[in-house]
Amino acid sequence: MTKTKKVSKAINFSESQYYFNRELSWLEFNRRVLHESLDIRTPLLERLKFAAIFSSNLDEFFMVRVAIIKEQVAAELSRRTPDGLTPQEQLEAIYQQLRPMVIEQHRYFEKVLCPEMATHGIHLLNYIDTTPEQRSYLQQLFKKQIFPVLTPLAVDPSHPFPLMANLSLNLAVVVKAPDTGEEKFARVKVPNILPRFIPLPQELQIQNGKLNHWTGVSIEQVIAHNLDALFPGMIINEYHLFRLTRDADLEVAEQEADDLLLAIQQELRKRHFGGSVVRLEIQPSMPKSVRQMLIAEMALIESDVYEIDGLLNLKDLMSFMALPLPELKDPGWTGVIPPRLQHFHQKNKVANLSDEEKDIFSVIQQKDLLVHHPYESFSASVEQFIVQAAHDPHVLAIKMTLYRTSGDSEIVSSLIAAAENGKQVAVLVELKARFDEENNITWANKLEKSGVHVVYGLAGLKTHTKIVLVVRQEGDEIRRYVHVGTGNYNPKTAKLYTDVGLLSCREDLGADLTDLFNYLTGYSYQESYRKLLVSPINMRDRIIALIQREIEHSKNGKKGQIIAKMNSLVDPQIIATLYAASQAGVQIDLIVRGVCCLRPGVAEVSENIRIISIIGRFLEHSRIFHFYNDGQSEVYIGSADWMPRNLDRRVEAVIPVEDAEILQNLHNILEIMLADNRQAWEMQSDGSYIQRRPDQNEPERSSQNILMAMTQQLSSK
Repeated sequence: MTKTKKVSKAINFSESQYYFNRELSWLEFNRRVLHESLDIRTPLLERLKFAAIFSSNLDEFFMVRVAIIKEQVAAELSRRTPDGLTPQEQLEAIYQQLRPMVIEQHRYFEKVLCPEMATHGIHLLNYIDTTPEQRSYLQQLFKKQIFPVLTPLAVDPSHPFPLMANLSLNLAVVVKAPDTGEEKFARVKVPNILPRFIPLPQELQIQNGKLNHWTGVSIEQVIAHNLDALFPGMIINEYHLFRLTRDADLEVAEQEADDLLLAIQQELRKRHFGGSVVRLEIQPSMPKSVRQMLIAEMALIESDVYEIDGLLNLKDLMSFMALPLPELKDPGWTGVIPPRLQHFHQKNKVANLSDEEKDIFSVIQQKDLLVHHPYESFSASVEQFIVQAAHDPHVLAIKMTLYRTSGDSEIVSSLIAAAENGKQVAVLVELKARFDEENNITWANKLEKSGVHVVYGLAGLKTHTKIVLVVRQEGDEIRRYVHVGTGNYNPKTAKLYTDVGLLSCREDLGADLTDLFNYLTGYSYQESYRKLLVSPINMRDRIIALIQREIEHSKNGKKGQIIAKMNSLVDPQIIATLYAASQAGVQIDLIVRGVCCLRPGVAEVSENIRIISIIGRFLEHSRIFHFYNDGQSEVYIGSADWMPRNLDRRVEAVIPVEDAEILQNLHNILEIMLADNRQAWEMQSDGSYIQRRPDQNEPERSSQNILMAMTQQLSSK
């Protein structure tokens, strides 16, 4: 129930007590990811997958966020975050909050998941527990396939401490000379070009007369138990596994770079070896002498060291998802073809269609089309839109942004084909898309060589918007078709991320996207748009104005309501405006998957704000913003979260949805998510989250399962 409070005194919303720390909030998000690995309701291999995602997320967190904070500490910066913490205080809080989570993850894997894997015929063995026959096989495999790849590196006065790659897994080996008894140190890198987990042949997987689904060992154990081949004549005293994480955030002085492509290529070479080490993972058995040497050589402090009891780098558990065991995974899902596009995807009916009925443009001409991935097929909708545009003789030009894409995408090959067909093709490739820089450089070069006009964005701004503009000659007229979405043009992630997009030929949207592309590719600085909210130009002001309009409605005795779905909510100005809206009686429901710095449920401040986070088989990635507007609802979709970087330092686009049916569909999606009692977590005023559970006699409501069922049902009508 909405609560309207009369505030007796003015509240300063800039006070630190009203904000959560961004980094600690992210750790809470990753805790929710970890919970999926711990939740017995999740199928076994999916639990391994979530353990892998938790570890992968942590790698990126250290490579970017922790690295930045450590740089601030080194520079003796003391500027406080909105929640009042200095860089040093943030580091200490991160370590304190994170260590118990890491311990819990590894303990659960060793004590629960491994035994449960074994009950299902998946045996990850310790080398010492292998049979003589299994060990003989592994020794032969080591000699033939692993030994030739290894390079032991000595550390002594004539051999300096070796440079080690980011995220590398290594063995610290202590050997002794048999004649002098002198101990020496060497490092052996575990090669990441070979599989992390080595399966045994079928004849060696039989246990109690039954063939297991998978039996094998980790590659580092095979190496560790065959070290004598690397150090012949030496005595192997001990070996200890360790893993390091480096600062991997690129620093490109764009204003000073003559060639942005070349500058980023040069920085990428530094990423693997050049960044300072920010985390060292070791096993508890490592003696103090070896530990101290590694700490000293990598310029670390004790708080940078994480002791891992068991298998290091659980990210590699993702490989077990390849096992052909559907009963241990979520039921398979293939995105359905949107109903309005089904007729020209059904080959047996295509022959009866006219040329006009066969193209996607005729469908869009009828009315706007909303697509919702992965529930609806990306390849049968957005990708089909671009493929048809590339080969349609009436299409004159194609313009689009590429933030992240994949190697097997038809989109890149279609753009190349379009250029070869004589169409004007312009593509903005964002070279600064973190950890996709190398892929994007590859596609940029490939596109450029084929005659596509490739631009690399604006200096000082990442281009994060997801837009396509197709210009088509139709009789005596030129018509512009657009796609504006919330997700990347990547067919792989489109099967895993939830995203929405709008296909339209509305003239105002076409004109806006034309102006936006001129801004991106030329010297235009368009300051006003007909419909689009564009960062960094007008989006911040427009969003605040939309919130303030709900405040005015509420103050005038009308209903005020906001429902907003996004990945992250960080921006202090927007948070303060939401607090003001809550005070005025506006009911605010926020669906924020990840970082959320707003504190809900604070008396006289945020009593009317409810925040949930949904963590499920699909990664919630769509951004949908609903404003009640006194019954004349306005709904926007687009690429931007409510973060300073999205509003001030990126090019983003958000569009209003005007079709009444699509408005209702988007509102229904939001309501289904707000009613979730299976994968939804409700944020508390102290920053913790409580997972919703069905009440007694209440059915379980998983929003993602419901949306799959609804989409399937609508598709079959």
